[in-house]
Order: sequence, then C-alpha cells, then structure tokens
Amino acid sequence: MNRHLLGQVYSLLAALTWAGALVLFKQSVEKVPPLALNLFKNGVGLVLLAVTLLVQLDGPLALRGFPLADFGILAVSGVLGIALADTVLFHSLNLIGVGLLSIVDCLYTPFVILLSAVLLSEKLAAAQYCGAGLILMGVIVSSRHEPPRDRTRAQLVIGVLLGALAMALIALGIVLAKPVLDGGFPVLWATVVRMAAGTVALAGMAAASPQRRQYWSVFRPAAVWKTSIPAAVLGSYLSMILWIAGFKLTYASVAGILNQTTIIFALVLATVVLKERFTTRKLVSVVLAVGGVVVVILAGVP
Repeated sequence: MNRHLLGQVYSLLAALTWAGALVLFKQSVEKVPPLALNLFKNGVGLVLLAVTLLVQLDGPLALRGFPLADFGILAVSGVLGIALADTVLFHSLNLIGVGLLSIVDCLYTPFVILLSAVLLSEKLAAAQYCGAGLILMGVIVSSRHEPPRDRTRAQLVIGVLLGALAMALIALGIVLAKPVLDGGFPVLWATVVRMAAGTVALAGMAAASPQRRQYWSVFRPAAVWKTSIPAAVLGSYLSMILWIAGFKLTYASVAGILNQTTIIFALVLATVVLKERFTTRKLVSVVLAVGGVVVVILAGVP
C-alpha cells in the first residue's frame, strides 16, 4: 500500500477510535473532574504502552542515534497536546455540552492547515480544499443543536473560547512533532514520550492543587471505571498510536482533515450506543463528510 494512503487509513482509524472514546468520556466527565479524568486516561494509556514496549524486540535500542532535541520536541508536544489540550477540552465539554463543542471542534482542521503552512511550509491542492470544505460543512450541519439550558451566556462564551484553545493546542502539538516523526522516530516510542511528558505535567498540576485528593482518588476502583477504562484504552492507546502513525506517513494537512471526521463517527456511535435519534440532519452531515474524505484521498499527495 502507498505510504500516504496508509497514513490516510491510519488517520481515519484514529478518528473512529477517538470517537468511540468520546462517547464513553461523555458518560464520565460529569462524574469526574476534567483534570482527574485526563490524568486517569493517560495513566491507563501509559501502562498499556509500557506493556506493548516489553514485547518489542529492539526496545530502547530503537532510539539510538536520535538527538535529545527530538525528545524535547516530543515532550513539549505532549504537554501542549495532551496535558493542556485534553484538560481544557473536558472543561469546555462541561460548560457548553456536546452540540456547541462539535461546532468548535471544526476549528481543528483549519488550525492544522494554518500551522502546517506556517511551520512546515505545506500546501494543499484545490481539490483537497474542496474536500476539507465538505467535511467542515458536514460537521457544522451535524452540530446545530440547542445550547444547554442550565448555562449562562458568560459560561457559554468561556466554554467556546476554551474549546477553541483546546483545538489550537492539539493542532500545535502534533504539527510540532511532525518533523521528528518524518526523521524516522519510532511511532510507538514517540507516543510514549508524548504521553509520559503529558502525564508528568498533569501529575504536577494535580499535586499542586488544593483538590489533589479528589484528583488522585480517580485511581480507586469505582463505578465510573465501567466507562472511563474503555474510553482510556481507545483514546489514550489505540487512537493515539494510529493518530501519530497517520501524521508520520502522510502530510499533516491531509491527516488533520481526515481526523476531523471524528465528529461524524461520534454521531453514528452515539446513535448506536447511546440510542440517540439519527435525524435527517445527521444523515446529511455523514454524506457530506464521507464525500469530503473521498475527495481528499482521491486528490492524492499535495
């Protein structure tokens, strides 16, 4: 399979697994503080990554020859894209709900494209801009829901701003890591370095908080584990590896566009798992998004 096509497949699978994680996180975030939930999902992810590394034949030997600067860039990427971005994202979800957050989530692709152009000098073909437009149209159509009734206008504004900040941080984190991945840094080890750096940062924030006991209590067995553990496996392990692999094998701009289909997958999964109605509006959004994905892939390498 062509290298770029394989990267696009990984990017789509990353979107699908993250959508599954989001459906489960939606059931957890009202019971667990955002920072604690982020710390928990990263902790589970690190354990799974460590087990995976144990079965690698080369292990740490795979990191020979890579400069310390690469590790530093990946660490910064993890702090920005995992520790800060996901915590801010959970806060936004609490304030504005799934509907408005879905709209704000549209900012992810433009941020990736913008940052890729500024930092990586990447450009998209005209057809790929059309594909991106179709995906964004699908996301916007799917997310035109009523705002939460129990929130003030100020809370909505703050929630939207936090959601936009989360999208910018996620995009910046992965675009910063792109040159390191292009340099041959192993995908699994890159995932571990990013996750470890993000987890250390989160642990520091939790330890410094007056609510540290509440934050650390998330690691005690509880009913919420029924959703938070599967969400962590999907979101901090499978999706993370697939996401980074996608960015490694294809252009950051293309991977970012395909990652945007998460919201469409989330709509489908929410209908099946959460028994939400699959309306005509949702059907139109899925058709637009799938059409956009096809256009992006058929357009080839930019």
